[in-house]
Amino acid sequence: MGELPIDLQAKLLRAIQEKEIRPVGSTKQIPINVRILAATNRDLEEGVAQGTFRRDLYFRLNVLSLRIPSLRERRQDIPLLASHFLERQSRASEQERSLSDDALKAMLAYDWPGNVRELENCLERACAFTTGPVIHLGDLPPAISQLQKTIPAGNGNGADVIVSMSELERQTILNTIAQLNGDKLKAARLLGIGKTTLYRKLKEYSLRS
Repeated sequence: MGELPIDLQAKLLRAIQEKEIRPVGSTKQIPINVRILAATNRDLEEGVAQGTFRRDLYFRLNVLSLRIPSLRERRQDIPLLASHFLERQSRASEQERSLSDDALKAMLAYDWPGNVRELENCLERACAFTTGPVIHLGDLPPAISQLQKTIPAGNGNGADVIVSMSELERQTILNTIAQLNGDKLKAARLLGIGKTTLYRKLKEYSLRS
């Protein structure tokens, strides 16, 4: 949305205001009743100030805004997202995949400038390069595998602790359900997994559903 040319912005604004469109090649206007979900990784307020984005269109679209933090701002989501992508790769290749602790530690330390898409691409690449069911540090892209940073586990004594992927995933699921007052269906939607997958994971972790 942030890269939409000014002339197309004017057409979109008219469609929103008039609630009608004219298909290419047609001479008739067609009424529409739509709900618009717009997404961008650009600062539209700055675009308005610089004249690259129409002010009137910005206020038309900005009825309800939702900021999704970058992946580096929600590293606790990495284990669950990784599990989801590995599960999908496992179904496609009919071979179970999992992450070693050293690989997960490096992924938690990485800043992910490409966000979730980069994470998905990273794991797809790793599945193609690995020779076994476990993805190790050397299977990850060099930008990640050569990273020497560590993530403190927050145990209070300053020591770095490697937490298993399953434990990080368990903590993420528990925290999300707790924040939603036990609403598992809403938690599944927020976590980006199916309700069947959520209940299966709860059973795996010996939690009461």
